[in-house]
Amino acid sequence: MSEPIDLLFSTPLMSAAFSPEAHVQGMLAFEAALTRAESRAGIIPQEAAAIIEAHCRVELFDVAALYREAAMAGTPAIPLVRMLTAQVEGDAQKFVHWGATSQDAIDTAMMLQTRDGLDLLVDGLHEVCEACATLAGQHRHTLMSGRTLLQQALPITFGLKAARWLAFAVRQVHALRERRERTLAMQLGGAAGTLASLGDMGLQVVELLSEELGPRHSALWPVRWRRSLVMWHSSRKPRLARRRRVPCQVREGHPPCHRSTIRSTRPEQLRRRAWRSGWYR
Repeated sequence: MSEPIDLLFSTPLMSAAFSPEAHVQGMLAFEAALTRAESRAGIIPQEAAAIIEAHCRVELFDVAALYREAAMAGTPAIPLVRMLTAQVEGDAQKFVHWGATSQDAIDTAMMLQTRDGLDLLVDGLHEVCEACATLAGQHRHTLMSGRTLLQQALPITFGLKAARWLAFAVRQVHALRERRERTLAMQLGGAAGTLASLGDMGLQVVELLSEELGPRHSALWPVRWRRSLVMWHSSRKPRLARRRRVPCQVREGHPPCHRSTIRSTRPEQLRRRAWRSGWYR
């Protein structure tokens, strides 16, 4: 269901990770994990949990119809829970989505998608790192002209240039790992964020749900779900990527510069200044 223009700004794998089908699968993963957690806590029967989990598969749902209903309901979780409940038979029906609210399913699904997206970015950066490391080793003695202020400068090696690319890519890998480790948070609060329908077992279910969602390990590092006991579905800021000032620095340790300083060092700005000063004439 992605648009053709997505190919200009993404990759097929990344588009698939953030497709409507992936979001529906994420909500179903939440519903399945919730039933497992609640059965472990003794809130719902294990037989009911098994029946519900067996129907939490995206291929059993008409995703297009679900999102058409979502436009009227204001959230995709409402038609999803209705469709899931209709597929479940017997007494297990009453335990579908037990103790949760729509935003719990939606937000946790988005975190699952974000996790997969971060994994794709890191995988791609590892390929970049390998290519840069290979170039740095092969061309450690290959001479080339250095550049300064758009002019030829002292000679450097192409291996050094590739090593700098490698350092930048490794820095981004570490940044994405940190973001994955610190900002992914499951959500379970119930209708008003109080876990009231789970009674005294609410916090235990939150812990168990975190365990159920967490065991899928990457080849690089384990997934750790932050458990926010103050529910965050009405406070979006902690889940947003933190903005960092882009430093304009010549050497390590120089303080960040003002945005106008960064703009003034762009190539087109430097060319205009050089032309006005008569450097080209």
